[in-house]
Parts: sequence; C-alpha cells; structure tokens
Amino acid sequence: MSIIPFDDRDGTIWLDGEMVPWRDAKTHTLTHGLHYASMVFEGERAYGGTIFKSREHTERLRQSCQYLDFDMPYSDDEFEAVKQQVLAENNITDGYIRAFCWRGSEMMAISAQQTTTHVAVAAWAWPSYFDPETKMKGITLDIAEWKRPSTESAPVHAKAAGLYMICTLSKHKAERNGFNDALMLDYRGYIAEATGANVFFLMDDGKLHTPEADCFLNGITRRTVIDLAREEGLEVIERHMMPEEMAKARECFLTGTAAEVTPVSRIGDYHFTPGNLTKSLVQGYDDLVNGRR
Repeated sequence: MSIIPFDDRDGTIWLDGEMVPWRDAKTHTLTHGLHYASMVFEGERAYGGTIFKSREHTERLRQSCQYLDFDMPYSDDEFEAVKQQVLAENNITDGYIRAFCWRGSEMMAISAQQTTTHVAVAAWAWPSYFDPETKMKGITLDIAEWKRPSTESAPVHAKAAGLYMICTLSKHKAERNGFNDALMLDYRGYIAEATGANVFFLMDDGKLHTPEADCFLNGITRRTVIDLAREEGLEVIERHMMPEEMAKARECFLTGTAAEVTPVSRIGDYHFTPGNLTKSLVQGYDDLVNGRR
C-alpha cells in the first residue's frame, strides 16, 4: 500500500490565525512541543459537513491545554468557526479533523512560561479506522505490557501527545504478533482501554460493563454510546474490571472518534462473538452521527 506523507499533500491548514498551503504549515525543529511533549490535540469527525459534537471537542481541547498549564488563545466560538472554515477550504464533507495546540520555540528547557502557544487545524478525508469487512467480524487485541499511569504520575485526563507514546509501542508489538490492536491495563492491573479507544463488555449478567475512566480519557464517543445503550433499555455499569473477568463476557466492542463502534472478537486468549447488542449499537451510532436519529 502506497503511503501519502502528511507533510506532502494538497489543501490548506489553519495555523495561528490564517489559512496556509498544506506543505507550508511548519514549525521549528526546536519547538518545546516536539522535545517535551507539551502538545495536546483533538480527533473529530465530520458527517455530511457537520462535525459530530464539535463544541464538546473544542471544550476538551481547551481543558487539555489547561492541564498542561497553558491556554488556547481563541474563544470557543472563534474556534468552532475555524473548524468549519477548514472543512470548506478543503472541500470535505465526510472526514477527520485534527485540532492541536503546542508550545513554541522561545524556550528550550523544562520551564516554558515564555513560549508562544501555537494552534492549528487540519482536515482530510478518512474512511473507517478499521477495514469494514474486518470490522464486523470483530478485530483482535493483544494484551499490552505497558500500563496506563496513575493520576499522580501524569495528566491522565488530558488528550496529550506524551500519553500516546506507550500506545504506539503497544500497538506496534500487537501488530507484530498478528493482532489489530492492544488492550491496556492500568497501573493497578485493571482493564483500562485500547491504544486509542475505550472498551465495553456485554457480560453474562446481561448488562453492559465498561472500565471506570478514572486514569484515562473518558471519551466523547464512550459517553455517547453509554447514552445510546441506556436509551435501548440496557443497564450500563462503569466499574473497575480485572482481566480475568473477560471470561464472563459474551460480546466486546471499542468506541472512539476514529474507531466509532468496532466489534472485538478476541483479546489475548479471550474470545467474543459480535452479537445483536454490538450490531445494534454500531447501527445506532451510525444513525446518530449521520442525522438519522
């Protein structure tokens, strides 16, 4: 498969207040965000020209900035207009939007109080995160060696670049082992999430269980799917879950902006069958984001 590098594409990117030709949207190699991971971002999707829960993503981006001790220098209303402008400039109706903020190059040290906060928004056409045929059969997950840190070790509720390093390492190893992704545990040994998506289990008790998001991102899609499940009359339980409890799960799926609702057929030695509940939530979420619900 031919890869199109992200620094060599047609189109425009909004950078620090102006639309810039895609290939010219650059930052210096000595930027603080690159060397010290002082960068936060949002991944969003547009369906039919409308960004799903756009305002919630903007609010979370600002909150992530604040977790890293800086602020986004635009109001929420201004930023909402920027995202729509980026979609229009790039003629995107259905696609992915990446909004991000990072510290500049004024200081190259741990201290970064005098750095400029840079902000950018890019968008591109992007189909399903997983191949559609593979997706409905259920993807497979390895169990990662890396663990999600405690709230005393990292700003775990920020969507911050530095927190994804262990996700990349975990996913690379999983793919080398023949899996699609990896399930991460937390520092206590509880089930946490996949490398870029939250996880749900339909247990033998007929209830939908999902790990309590106390040391990882409480995803916008996660919260949306919880609401959808409850609308269908299903009891949803958010709690700490041990890995061995997966033996009592009938169905499993992931949720995320990129993954949407993705069935899982295997995690390590545990197997699941994508059933009626998972298929119903896949369809329900698709209907919701496309304005059919």
